[in-house]
Amino acid sequence: MNLVSKDISDDFPMSEKIYLNNASVSLMPTQSIDAMKEFLIKYNSLGPDSKESESLVTEKLQNVRKIIAKIISCQPDEIVLTQSTTDGINFVANGLSSDNNSNIIIRGMTHEHHSNFYPWIKLEEKISLQSLSIDENGFFDLNDLSSLVNDNTKLLALSHALYNTGSILPVEKVRNVIGNNIPFFVDSAQTIGCIDDIDVSKIKCDFMSFNGSKWLCGPMGTGLFYCNRKSSKLLEPKTVGGESAIIYGDTKLAFKELPDKFQTGFRNYVGIVGLESSANYLFDFGISNIRNKNQYLSNVFREELSKIQNVVLYGPEDPNLRTSIISFNVKGTDPQELVNKLEKQNIVLAVREIMDTKIVRASPHFFNTESQMLKVIDAIKKL
Repeated sequence: MNLVSKDISDDFPMSEKIYLNNASVSLMPTQSIDAMKEFLIKYNSLGPDSKESESLVTEKLQNVRKIIAKIISCQPDEIVLTQSTTDGINFVANGLSSDNNSNIIIRGMTHEHHSNFYPWIKLEEKISLQSLSIDENGFFDLNDLSSLVNDNTKLLALSHALYNTGSILPVEKVRNVIGNNIPFFVDSAQTIGCIDDIDVSKIKCDFMSFNGSKWLCGPMGTGLFYCNRKSSKLLEPKTVGGESAIIYGDTKLAFKELPDKFQTGFRNYVGIVGLESSANYLFDFGISNIRNKNQYLSNVFREELSKIQNVVLYGPEDPNLRTSIISFNVKGTDPQELVNKLEKQNIVLAVREIMDTKIVRASPHFFNTESQMLKVIDAIKKL
């Protein structure tokens, strides 16, 4: 069967709603919800603090690292379990050594998502921020990047894809520009689970952060932080506990190896079980198939939107340069008002912003259908 046209909506909890806010939080497959319930029952029946339950938890933590490592092509011990994309960003922002002469290069300032902006702004008192200029879709010029790099550059921080325009940034090209000695961080919250062929060895990033509840269709409170083995020495953990360090010589502290070095007090075991199940579901469907289906759905939606009078579309026209995010406005209509009216019709979109401009954002995922896209278009026409 052609997986682009395959309807898998029955694999997700049934709802009358048309859910198009997957760039924020996605739906979970029913099998993942069931897996979480089964784990909780087994975990409690074994005794939460027993040798048997400890073995069960260890197995689940290993399993989720293995499937995520397959998806981004790294080693399982390079995956640190967190609760959000923001956690991983703060590992880097707060753990990287710097001095008053240091600078960090970030993209677009207020065009960036808050989670990949505020942690760097917080550092501005002790280091300088270099803002990489962008075009209307959020893209930057590699020559502009090259002009910002100097001997005091401590880090380049980029999003892989943008939450507002859907633009996919050329993260694979930047290592040749910045050289091998500057640490490189990627916020991939908008690509893992919906973009295929993500390979950290090709991107050549030192660190990457993403979460489980967007395109990976996992539960809230699950996040992943990729830390290259060699690059782990560049970060000083800002939290410490019995899981992450050892004491020697009575009072001297030594951090453990990856992933334990950053794995302080993680207890969201049931969330990890759900994430493992969802990641396996996506992996079996095929990330490239997900990408193809999402492109098809977004292309249908965008093309039909373009036919509506007074609609303004944002983001790249080339579908290969964007995710399934479709951002738009209807002239003369407040974005929040439009979203509120659609939600009353069981259609869920979101209001976001591109700099100071509020926009409506639709973000279909592979469980959505073409018929849903057309129903939403029809509803917009009738507003």
